[in-house]
Amino acid sequence: MQGVLSLGSPPALNASGPRKIDVPSAADVAVVGAGVIGLSIAWRLALRGLSVAVFERATAGAGASLAATGMLAAAAEHEPGCRDLLSLALESQRQWPEFREQLEAQSGHDIDFRECGTLVVALNRDEVERLRFRHELHKRSGLPTKYLSGSEARELEPALRPSVAAALYCREDHQVDPRLVIAALRSAFVRAGGRLVEHCTVCGVDLEGGRTAGILTAEGACRVPVVVLAAGAWTSDIVGLPFTVPVRPLKGQALAVRTTPDTGSLGHVVWTEQIHMAPKGDGRLIVGATVEECGFDAAVTAGGLYALLEAARRAFPGIEEMAVEAVWTGFRPSSIDDAPILGTTSVPGLVIATGHHRNGYLLMPITAFAIEALITDGTMPAVAQAFSLDRFRQMLTHRELECAK
Repeated sequence: MQGVLSLGSPPALNASGPRKIDVPSAADVAVVGAGVIGLSIAWRLALRGLSVAVFERATAGAGASLAATGMLAAAAEHEPGCRDLLSLALESQRQWPEFREQLEAQSGHDIDFRECGTLVVALNRDEVERLRFRHELHKRSGLPTKYLSGSEARELEPALRPSVAAALYCREDHQVDPRLVIAALRSAFVRAGGRLVEHCTVCGVDLEGGRTAGILTAEGACRVPVVVLAAGAWTSDIVGLPFTVPVRPLKGQALAVRTTPDTGSLGHVVWTEQIHMAPKGDGRLIVGATVEECGFDAAVTAGGLYALLEAARRAFPGIEEMAVEAVWTGFRPSSIDDAPILGTTSVPGLVIATGHHRNGYLLMPITAFAIEALITDGTMPAVAQAFSLDRFRQMLTHRELECAK
């Protein structure tokens, strides 16, 4: 079999005009997508001595990665029926300190890893009942979280509104600064000998004899036996594949405000049922994020910003005096079950790593190590094996049959 797998055409991202793009003629591995997932995988593979080229349609991190809050919240994110995902998240959380140490050492960049814990707060009676349910779920799952009264929550986080009724303290849920992580990954990858090709859209995967032989771009071809699809929400734009990638963009609007000594700030990541707030080391407070099923509509809307600010104000009144520094949108790569898709596909040499929903930063270490192991040793660790594309086979077959009726 011989052919080309085509990718959908994204909107123009380089408004500065034509530029010379240097596409390598060959590599051991090509990674499509330079978000945190693609860059972390590429970095780990480069450390193993492989020649790795990363292809990005815009600039590194320009998709969901730079739009994220950077939460490492295995406990706060845990939901009923997600035992396998919790195991994956806890293993990745366990790997984060060593991953951080190596990344900072090899890149020369601090990533603002903050071991402050996360507070999930309840603001009224109904929310208290749901918080108690969540705490019971955490206890059954063996998570080290602590239920706090309203006064205990305010003692831990004095900036909270006095009417906060209760909170759940997730002491092992930490955070990083997305902008610093992207810069560190980029630097570490290049220092390890990797090639980062930005402003270069991959328009197809070349197949020879039924397996991967290279990638095609508008700037030229790169011969490569292994391709990792890590293009986030854009992975589902690939057409012509002999399998379906059940990933969609889930829009999120977010904003950053500037804290000052006069306004005060938060000492922890704070969640409400509507939003989360994450204080960064440079004085920014990030408030995110809406959840919108609207495709790749990147508009920042008045309704979205109002929802964020009003929800933040209900828990943290000090935000009213803070200057809004930036607003933005991002597109979470969300699978049908909101869990990642990791591993091999039906095309030999074509590997997938996408669908991380809002847990890309949390799951970055385990994803990088799992795909590294798959490509270099032939198998992923057991904790990652439940997240193969095969888990959707029956679901997708049923959907195709329904659509055909």
